[in-house]
Amino acid sequence: MVAVIEPSEADTLLGQADAARAAGRGEVAARLYERAAVVCRAADDLDGWTRAVLGAASVHLFGTEPGRLPAELYDVLARTTDDLTRARLEAALARCWAYAGNAERGVRFADEAVRRAERAGDPALIADCLDAALAVHWGPDDLDARRSLAARLDEVTAHVLDGDARLRARLWSLQAACEVLDVQAIHRQMRALERLGEDWARARFFAASRRLMLDLLLGRTDSAARLKGMAAEAAEQAGLADAWMVVSAMGSYAAAQSGDRATCAAGAAECEKFALAEGISVLCAEAAFLWTCAGDLDRARALVNTFHGRVLGDLPRDMNWLLTLQCVLEAALAVGDLDVVGEAAALLGPYRGRAVINAGAVMFHGLTSDTLARAARLLGDSEAAESLRAEALAVYDRVGARWWRDRLASWGPPADDQPEPAVVRLHLRPAPDGLWVVGTDGATTPVRALRGYAYLRELLRRPNQPISALDLVGATGPVADESSLGPIADRQALAAYRERLGDLERELAEAEEWADLGRLDGLREERDALLGELARDIGLGGRPRSAGSSRERARIAVKKAISAAVDRLSAVDETLADHLRPSLHTGLTCVYQPDPRHPAEWVLD
Repeated sequence: MVAVIEPSEADTLLGQADAARAAGRGEVAARLYERAAVVCRAADDLDGWTRAVLGAASVHLFGTEPGRLPAELYDVLARTTDDLTRARLEAALARCWAYAGNAERGVRFADEAVRRAERAGDPALIADCLDAALAVHWGPDDLDARRSLAARLDEVTAHVLDGDARLRARLWSLQAACEVLDVQAIHRQMRALERLGEDWARARFFAASRRLMLDLLLGRTDSAARLKGMAAEAAEQAGLADAWMVVSAMGSYAAAQSGDRATCAAGAAECEKFALAEGISVLCAEAAFLWTCAGDLDRARALVNTFHGRVLGDLPRDMNWLLTLQCVLEAALAVGDLDVVGEAAALLGPYRGRAVINAGAVMFHGLTSDTLARAARLLGDSEAAESLRAEALAVYDRVGARWWRDRLASWGPPADDQPEPAVVRLHLRPAPDGLWVVGTDGATTPVRALRGYAYLRELLRRPNQPISALDLVGATGPVADESSLGPIADRQALAAYRERLGDLERELAEAEEWADLGRLDGLREERDALLGELARDIGLGGRPRSAGSSRERARIAVKKAISAAVDRLSAVDETLADHLRPSLHTGLTCVYQPDPRHPAEWVLD
């Protein structure tokens, strides 16, 4: 009688994990591999433990937090003496760190994995380790190394039958070709991908999604529905757990180019939800850009605001660095956030002329020279703007990027042979008795003074010249540039604020009862200013709040005052307000940048 050997708990868990991975249920597989690792570690089963952690690494999603996985991989690596297994573990550890946005931690593991694999002379293992090396050398400064590694991977896989290794070689070669916009190489790698996909669903997913990338690069959107459907079907057949993100991006970016705002908005919302849930900066930047394409500048502005402070400067210089900055700059330009435009442009400046490719050649995001040209224009450097614009247009022409070329060509100063647009004469000037004269020439109206009118007047005197908010406040009264921290207001001052607010409420009630509209405006402005001061001065529990810098206080004050002034002007003269709204950009620095297609002559005195 033959004895029946019952499978161990570890074997059962590993079998279930492998089945879940094959079915595309990555989260389930990850939990099963983790449980198997615990069982194998307790039983001192190194082979099973190795299989469990390598399995967990195989379902780790790009861009997500790896949790305990790096520690698990390293623990097994430290106990392993077999060179081939060590190379596989080192490659997995390198990819794990790269996918988690800490590629620099993975460099030493990837380099050692390649050396071990080459000593062993196993082409399939060499290909796997070169793939890991490429993942950790994916930053903006690694282009030459990346092209060299991709060429080595291409050469090695020419002698490898393993389909997955050949697929990864094609994808890396396509990525490298796209980054330098080598059109012939792009078409060659695309055709090779499509041949791999003829009988293999996994390769067909990549072939369909990258074909749409190329079609959109070339300005073709009519293939989007067919290719998106093909990619979605292939992903389901192959059990690709994270393919939904790529399929969603396919629909969103095709909609952005075709002008389908509803589809673009749906994609932006989905991208934003995942970005905020996972804290993924690059997806937050992409969502902001997609909201601008959908025409929802408020949603875009809210996401751009999350990149204020040190966020951009602290971004890891990994495979998403260029893409994040490019998308943030696109969105900041659309919403007129001068601070983010300036910082993003300064970071991107050394990478002038680079093509921006989403990781794995998922999508083409234009040239840095394109966004840098528009940023230079917004920041007042017309000479640099024209040079960058001409450079980007020439490249777009060379590669046949029609949509990108047309978008950039439509931006900028009018052509010399176009008729000069009519100049409208607008008034914004102080008058006696605390009034201001505002409106279109021949149809002006006296209005009561607002603080924002004085700020507007300073900006209008110096078009296209950025002025700090602190200087604007100083131009209308003395101000100190303070950076030290301390109590903003003492309790006596706070009591006086509250007492005056009580008086104002009584006076407002009286003015409303008498329908004294002129008095109401002044009282409401004073009340709003006092409430703003109290909000700034009082912290939790009514305690005096510590001060931030005077520059930040000036930014808030100027933004609110200018916004209130433009809103008031719109009730008097909509033409004047319509001219100002898209031309004004406020922040720590502010600028009036008139549209050359709608010139205005200002009467300010």
